[in-house]
Amino acid sequence: MGLAGFLGVTMLWVKAAHVIFVIFLMAGLFMMPRFFVYHHQTPVGSDEDKKWIEREDRLRKIILNPSLVLVWVFGLMLAFNADVWREGWFHAKLLLVLLLSAYHGWLIGYFKKLKKGERPLTEKRLRLLNEVPGIAAAIIVILVIVRPF
Repeated sequence: MGLAGFLGVTMLWVKAAHVIFVIFLMAGLFMMPRFFVYHHQTPVGSDEDKKWIEREDRLRKIILNPSLVLVWVFGLMLAFNADVWREGWFHAKLLLVLLLSAYHGWLIGYFKKLKKGERPLTEKRLRLLNEVPGIAAAIIVILVIVRPF
């Protein structure tokens, strides 16, 4: 298999695809809570409320869900290709990716609550939650590039 593992010369293409879909996913993870903040400012059942539900649903269907799946597919291909399963930095990265995946799931659940007219969180709490993907992304980049352990 050589240095490139089982992916061979396609490894760089897989890595490029992984990074591209990470960027799409992160964009969606940044946008959705911001959408929620604006959505919270509209009266339940109003035309504007319905427009936010439609926007959030499109973001979910077109960007968030497909990107999450493709990030995992390409990421697992790279992990198996490089056989990084015993690396400490990889364990930490994988944990953060699992937490971001859970955060994605939470966002989808919150979208469903907004769709039903429920608004359990304050705008301030939503603004704070908007920081989660940025912090996780910064740590993941450090883990992958620096590989501190």
